[in-house]
Amino acid sequence: MTNNDQYLIQECLAGRTEAFDQLVLKYQDRLFRTLVRILGSSDDARDAAQEGFTQAFFKLNTFKGTAAFYSWLFRISFNAAITQKRKTKRTSATIDPQENPAGTWLVDTHSENHPPEVAELAERKKLVHQALNELQEEYRTPLILRELEGMSYGEIAEITEIPLGTVRSRIFRGRNELKQKLNTLFQDEPLTRVSESDHESSISETK
Repeated sequence: MTNNDQYLIQECLAGRTEAFDQLVLKYQDRLFRTLVRILGSSDDARDAAQEGFTQAFFKLNTFKGTAAFYSWLFRISFNAAITQKRKTKRTSATIDPQENPAGTWLVDTHSENHPPEVAELAERKKLVHQALNELQEEYRTPLILRELEGMSYGEIAEITEIPLGTVRSRIFRGRNELKQKLNTLFQDEPLTRVSESDHESSISETK
């Protein structure tokens, strides 16, 4: 946990609740982006993020500081999302990489505004999003948390309440499936091997 986060938490617990607003401003876009990628729905992600911040505010006195504040916040939001999906049984929409609610995707594909290589990059991002959308949720969630959020296997196991060995196997399986899908989508530039660095490079283009 950063010193600034710790200071803001202490301020909030001391009764200066406006300090929590700074934590919201700091993490709201990051949290929303990741939830959109996992849930595949902006509406569901927005609801989960709002519920996550609300619960975090009222549970702040239970935060022990043994993990990063964001990891703790994300776990609350993720659990809220799972609970809501079970209640509503919504059908998730696919992620639109050109969607831009609350500072999510900032991709401008208009060729008149950018040189051809930028338009090509935007198209590659779109294809990566498509490949991520096609992954089964059980593989997509841990893969996104590992590759995009940089969480440890232990953190992912704690957040998803999945055994550590299962997390490792699902991430491995997710990487392989993603590689196969990207090989199909990027027919002119096939990905020839599976490695953490390869997939971090491919997926990180979508940040």
